[in-house]
Amino acid sequence: MEFTHLNESGRARMVDVGSKDDTNREATASARIKMKKETIAMIRDGQMKKGDVLSVAQVGGIMGAKRTSDIIPMCHNIFISGVDIDFKLHEDEIEICALAKTRGKTGIEMEALTAVSVAALTIYDMCKAVDKEMVISDIMLIKKTGGKSGDYEREGI
Repeated sequence: MEFTHLNESGRARMVDVGSKDDTNREATASARIKMKKETIAMIRDGQMKKGDVLSVAQVGGIMGAKRTSDIIPMCHNIFISGVDIDFKLHEDEIEICALAKTRGKTGIEMEALTAVSVAALTIYDMCKAVDKEMVISDIMLIKKTGGKSGDYEREGI
């Protein structure tokens, strides 16, 4: 396997995608944040002092997707045509799912992964006063379409 982000000297480089064709690309990523049942109830009932946790996390995740190239060193700054984030509240955790879309020369997986990560961190920040034992986990790519490497879908999900 060849590492595309290394130059001939073995040092980091940003891959040149200039000659690649523009294609429609989508990526779906997910994450989980485990917390106390009481914390879930407070979120569901709108009892957090900092405000509507899921609305703020939604905006935070979208903002994170838009700034991905600012925080991931070799990530290209791409045009994002859309990002949507969904939350599923369970008994003791929140499942976060993000769908990111673009039309361009490189993938949008990192933007989807950043969206769920920032959304989870935002939930943590808004709830830490009542639950310091929260755990963010299972950040993963679920599906991607488009591009030279083709489509991918995680099995067993």
